[in-house]
Order: sequence, then structure tokens, then C-alpha cells
Amino acid sequence: MLQQLGQMTIPDLASSLCYDARGQCQTCRVEPQRLRGLYYAGPDAGSIEKPFRTISLHLGGSSSISATRDGVAIGNSMGLSPQSGLPHNNRVGDLDSFAIPFAANRLGLDLESAGKALSKEGGLLGISGVSNDLRDIDEAAKSGDPNAQLALDFLTSECRRWMGSYHFEMGGVDAIVFTAGIGENRSDLRASVLSQLEGLGIRLDPERNATSRGIEAKISGDDSPVEVWTIPTNEESVVASETKRFLETRG
Repeated sequence: MLQQLGQMTIPDLASSLCYDARGQCQTCRVEPQRLRGLYYAGPDAGSIEKPFRTISLHLGGSSSISATRDGVAIGNSMGLSPQSGLPHNNRVGDLDSFAIPFAANRLGLDLESAGKALSKEGGLLGISGVSNDLRDIDEAAKSGDPNAQLALDFLTSECRRWMGSYHFEMGGVDAIVFTAGIGENRSDLRASVLSQLEGLGIRLDPERNATSRGIEAKISGDDSPVEVWTIPTNEESVVASETKRFLETRG
């Protein structure tokens, strides 16, 4: 029976057509659940005037930040590979390209060993020297480990840097979304990322933020011009809805 059923493949990295500031066509690689994350906000998203500009922070073992305008992707912190962008659990994220031959020569690494160091031994693990798990890093930082604290500070700083670039690219933002394991569950990190941004219309509600863990919730204040949400990642729902849409348009 299963042999008679059709199969549909939805890649984790889907291509979305968009345009840069000069009006030139380009292709941005955006994960489906990040591109559509704000749609899970349902009716609450409808209170924001158009154009609807969203910055989504997918923070987990593999992390990235994406920006959308009216549901169309304009950019993602990942590049040709997931290696770029934010620091990940084990991957370094953005890196000066000349750091690779420098480190290879200094440490006597061949290309394969350098690639392993970048993808398996870098990121939060490499900076902290403790673990690739943010919970372990946080505990070490609280115990006074300066490298663990550096890893936390660097992740926060890189989130703010990417958010700032997209804020300028879109001329502002209407909603910010935190998702994935770290984004959904770490209220302290969310508070650090959004600290002192009231001048940009981003006002986090401390109580809402502290009580939001792994749930869909609005965590900004009622007086915040920019809405801030936590929305659990749900790839299964995206796959199901995209399959339904494809079958309906196919007829």
C-alpha cells in the first residue's frame, strides 16, 4: 500500500526570492519554520500595521537570525553553509577568512583538521572550553569562569549585531520572535539581547518574559510599539501545511 503513496520532500533550507536594497534579485536561504514563524502568532499579528517587518531568532544547537517583510524573506545569517552567522554549539559562526590559514600554519593543521576544528570544536564549546550546552556554560559562568561568561556575552553581542543590521535594512521592525531550544526557554538570554532598546520601541515585560518557557506567548509590554514573542519551533506543522497547500494547488 505504501508503495502506491506519493512522496513529497521539503528541504530544511528553502530558497526564497527577494530583493536587496538596490532592487537586484537575489536568493536568500531561509528555513521554512523561521520564514513562517510569525504566522503562528495568529490573530495577534493582525494588530500591527503594514508593512509587517519581522526579525526571528532561532537559537538552539544550530542558531540563526532571519528577517522578513510581509512574509517574504530578505535575509538570513546563514550563508553557503550553516557555518556562518551566529556562534553555534560547536560551529564558530562568522570568521575572518584569513584566520583559517593563520591558524593552520600556527597550529600545523591540514585542511581536514582545520575543518573539524571549525565545525566540531568551535562556537560556544571553543570559546567557553566547558561545554557546547548553554546550561553547563551558564553554570560555569555563575561559578566565576571568565571564558564561560565570554561565551554568553559573545552570543548576546552577535544576536544584537545581526538584529541591528536587519533593523536598518528594513527601516524598523514590527515584531521580534524567539524560537528553538535556547530562544524559547532562556528568559535571561532574551532579556540580555533586548536590554536598553527602549529607544527603538522594544520594551520587554519582565514578568511575561520570566514566565514564558517553551510556550507561545507575547512577552513585550502593552506599551511596546514592537511586539516580542516566544513561539515554539514546529517543523512538523510546516511540513503538513506545505504538503496540503501543494496538493490543493496541484488539483
